[in-house]
Amino acid sequence: MTAERTLTAPVDPGTDLRQVFELAQQLRVDAVRASTAAGSGHPTSSLSAADLMAVLMARHLRYDWLDPGNPAADHLVFSKGHASPLLYAMFRAAGVVGETELLTTYRRIGARLQGHPTPVLPWVDVATGSLGQGVAYGVGIALAARELDGQPSRVWVLCGDSEMAEGSVWEALGAAGRHRLANFTVIVDVNRLGQCGPTEFGWDTDAYVRRAEAFGCRAITVDGHDLEAVDRALGEASDGAAPTVVAARTVKGRGVSEVADAEGWHGKPLPEDLAERAVDELGGVRGLTVRGPRPPDAPRRRTARPGTVDLPRFEVGEEVATRSAFGKALVALGARPEIVVLDAEVGNSTHTEDFAKAHPERFFQHYIAEQQMLATAVGMAVRGHHPYAATFAAFLTRAHDFVRMASVSRVTMTLCGTHCGVEIGADGPSQMGLEDLAMMRAVHGSTVLCPSDAASAAALTAAAADLDGISYLRATRGAYPVLYGPDETFPVGGAKVLRSGERDRVTLVGAGVTLHECLAAADLLAEEGTAARVVDLYSVKPVDGETLARAVSDTGRLVVVEDHRPEGGLGEAVLGALAERGLCPAFAHLAVRTLPGSGTSAELLDAAGISRTHIAAAARRL
Repeated sequence: MTAERTLTAPVDPGTDLRQVFELAQQLRVDAVRASTAAGSGHPTSSLSAADLMAVLMARHLRYDWLDPGNPAADHLVFSKGHASPLLYAMFRAAGVVGETELLTTYRRIGARLQGHPTPVLPWVDVATGSLGQGVAYGVGIALAARELDGQPSRVWVLCGDSEMAEGSVWEALGAAGRHRLANFTVIVDVNRLGQCGPTEFGWDTDAYVRRAEAFGCRAITVDGHDLEAVDRALGEASDGAAPTVVAARTVKGRGVSEVADAEGWHGKPLPEDLAERAVDELGGVRGLTVRGPRPPDAPRRRTARPGTVDLPRFEVGEEVATRSAFGKALVALGARPEIVVLDAEVGNSTHTEDFAKAHPERFFQHYIAEQQMLATAVGMAVRGHHPYAATFAAFLTRAHDFVRMASVSRVTMTLCGTHCGVEIGADGPSQMGLEDLAMMRAVHGSTVLCPSDAASAAALTAAAADLDGISYLRATRGAYPVLYGPDETFPVGGAKVLRSGERDRVTLVGAGVTLHECLAAADLLAEEGTAARVVDLYSVKPVDGETLARAVSDTGRLVVVEDHRPEGGLGEAVLGALAERGLCPAFAHLAVRTLPGSGTSAELLDAAGISRTHIAAAARRL
């Protein structure tokens, strides 16, 4: 790449658009150079949006690149995460990433300039790349900035036209419209071409306008390569009047005639010879730096001092549902100002309505939009809050991709799934969370907790507030006897041995409703003269391998019982912990292996083979 032209003058926010044009060309050149040097990437998707980002960065994005944590600063979310060459070119133009890092580390192992952006970079709030998520995250960030922090931060989201086919985008725009998030703007790069050919609406920007307006947002169309028009559109979007969608018609591969608006170039770097010609055509290598608008001098809201968390207390033997204890514990946790609670229109079942009544300013109703609920939780976590989000466990599976990507974003939040397993009874299989343990155990860095009574549920709800990463609480629908006194502790990674003796011949392991069935099975076995140890494995990940190993050493036999599918749940957690220690006991695993229907809790537990009689029979066989 021989052509080179160095422009040392900075691009100031008040500069004329000729320098913004030079900045856009620089972004294009650097996107081509970085992806060609890496041998992979999405340069053509970056070329189409370069003009949009040049105008935004130089004239509208209020951001201090040396202080990315400024609470009054704007946020930029690249929902179109595959355009990372463009984003990293912007970082070079801002002076926070050097040319050497851009050209020699992009997409290389161990480097921070990964194929899709992640928060390993301090200027990236959330990981993107799973299309259709960035718009939803932006809503959460904007809502937190306005409602929780009282800051003038604006949120800008760059979105591709292909991902506008994702339903989560429209959940997000519906939420933006309902909340009147005037500090929120989505810029749609309508470049007509997706991975395999034309997108759903091609260059029909009016189709996006009609949809955006139907969801309560203001919509603006613009030629995405007319810098003056883009500048006007972004100025209108930032006037504080309404959430805005800017549908910008662009050309994929803009500026490089050999690939512009050509199919078959998505996700392909330009070969070196073509890249050289592209750099020449774009005017050569530049060295512009950007001094965009500064964040406003907004007063920083004083953080309220945390009050005393007085957890609810329960009497041993009292019958209380763990979901009810969860709600009561949330109210107590409200003494901590960073705690916020989100629900998906089931608050009278999850008992988040208890928090809503006590702390309405920190409760957010998302109706039946689980994906947006999770995305809002991520956005609030980005702004320094600790969200608790709850719904039926079965419906969290719909938002699993958001949970997965939240772990990539390294956010801290707590999820609660209620109405787990066949125990819920007559509602039938559509409402039964039977896959949630497997789903949450597989999430990187997650903590998975399954309390069996109200005392442990309250304690573990509180413990989750101090955990890093994603924590998950599994709660039952039915009320069961309280097993533990008010002073009992439940360390994460621990377990409780409720019954044990020197003559134990088998260990029964349960959690949630199956722990109560294990206790009843132990009574049945005791009547026959067989002593059984009973273990409450309330911490499913991390699991208490030492307690399990002692049980194997003492009794030689394990029966693990779970109201969950056999794959990925309690049984596999136990076997994994034992395998790490080289232990292979006589083992029985009772789980829900059939398709359940409607019935009473007792009928369904028995039909699934996880009731007390089945547990006792499995112990006898061992």
